[in-house]
Amino acid sequence: MIIRRLLIANRGEIAARIIRTCRRLGIETVLAASDADLESVPARLADRTIRIGPAPSARSYLDIAAVVRAAKAARVDAVHPGYGFLSENAQFARACDEAGIVFIGPTAEQLEAVGDKLRAREHAIAAGIPVVPGGAVASVSEAQKLAERIGWPLLIKAVGGGGGRGMRPVREPAHLAEAIELAMAEANTAFGDSRVYLERLVLSGRHVEVQILGDGRDVIHLGDRDCSIQRRYQKLIEEAPAPELPDGLRQAMHAAAVAFGRRLAYRGLGTVEFLVDREREEFYFLEMNARIQVEHPVTEMVTGLDLVAEQIAVAQGQRLRLRQSDVVLSGHAIECRINAEDAALDFRPSPGTVTRAVFPAGAGIRIDTHIEVGAKVPPFYDSLLAKLIVHGADRTQCLERLRRALANCRIEGVTTNLAMHAAVAGSEEFARGGVDTQWFARFWQHVAGGGGKAEAEASRAGGNHG
Repeated sequence: MIIRRLLIANRGEIAARIIRTCRRLGIETVLAASDADLESVPARLADRTIRIGPAPSARSYLDIAAVVRAAKAARVDAVHPGYGFLSENAQFARACDEAGIVFIGPTAEQLEAVGDKLRAREHAIAAGIPVVPGGAVASVSEAQKLAERIGWPLLIKAVGGGGGRGMRPVREPAHLAEAIELAMAEANTAFGDSRVYLERLVLSGRHVEVQILGDGRDVIHLGDRDCSIQRRYQKLIEEAPAPELPDGLRQAMHAAAVAFGRRLAYRGLGTVEFLVDREREEFYFLEMNARIQVEHPVTEMVTGLDLVAEQIAVAQGQRLRLRQSDVVLSGHAIECRINAEDAALDFRPSPGTVTRAVFPAGAGIRIDTHIEVGAKVPPFYDSLLAKLIVHGADRTQCLERLRRALANCRIEGVTTNLAMHAAVAGSEEFARGGVDTQWFARFWQHVAGGGGKAEAEASRAGGNHG
């Protein structure tokens, strides 16, 4: 089929990003917007905007019935869910199918297979991919027995969790019982699923992920990204390719990601995430994100591809337009997530109105944003304002461009984390590359003094992410 009109079931920079590709492809766009976003930049960029509900996401962007009604009313051929919100919701994918609307993403069955962390782990094992030692537990006694087998320290994870949520480190046996009970209660409240599982905690790990693309019959990879610069399991800076990664390990991870995708006969874009044990030079499967990622621009910069266009092509039933040999990586790219948050107040969100917005331009610089002077930053959603992406012939040139670009970026009216990014970009340790997931916590404690106390606590907790 040919997609001629598409509903974007999202907001912010990813909505603007999807509109750009659709415009180039000659696809009409309809933006599904809450009351808070009816006057947003994406609303003006789209060919048409349709209201889906009040500002709270539970009554708009997460309301499956409302989004499907909007899609039907707009008579669209397809829905692009972006990332977050309903992008990995199998029920939403089924509702689109039942309405005769193409869901731009994997099948509902594939979303279910990777959305449940235990099922995803089982698929990884079946595909011959190493996983962190651990397993499911249904009680404190089961957890105690498993802990004796896999060793300490441990990490408790919610089966239905994601994005760093639903995780609780445990360093000593005396704290296990209480931690298990709390984790189960929290998981049930947050995800409606009280199931948890244990993993051995890898203390010096890197978060490296591999981008894959499938058409339901074949799967290829589009290189890797390092996402180890994080605070409280949330990514801050991403780069492609992952620096200081041994070639043999890199190739093995690429092969593992493709094997995982083929195991599922995967359709669409997906990211297979791994934890790299720096001391042992081993990697473990963490999870798969069955959607486009926030950090997809760094992959686009080093491959020259438009990943949204590839998503749409596959959703139209086309075979992959690329063979693995067609994927050639060029140079290095780094992305900084510019958020409306106050680092001096433990990164508290900073809603408000943008009074100044000046972004850098020039060779190798890309800005993905949805803000301008006068733009409202509502308190209801993620605080991401823009993504600054730079590309260079190598990582050294990329870092030089990043530092200059950050120095020429100005956003006023709301507090941002630009100074934090500048501090990281100027760090000698970051410049050397290959830092672990706990590096930022240690770094920020040093930079911010007392303001980095919470990060130091996270650092001491350890590092399996996913």
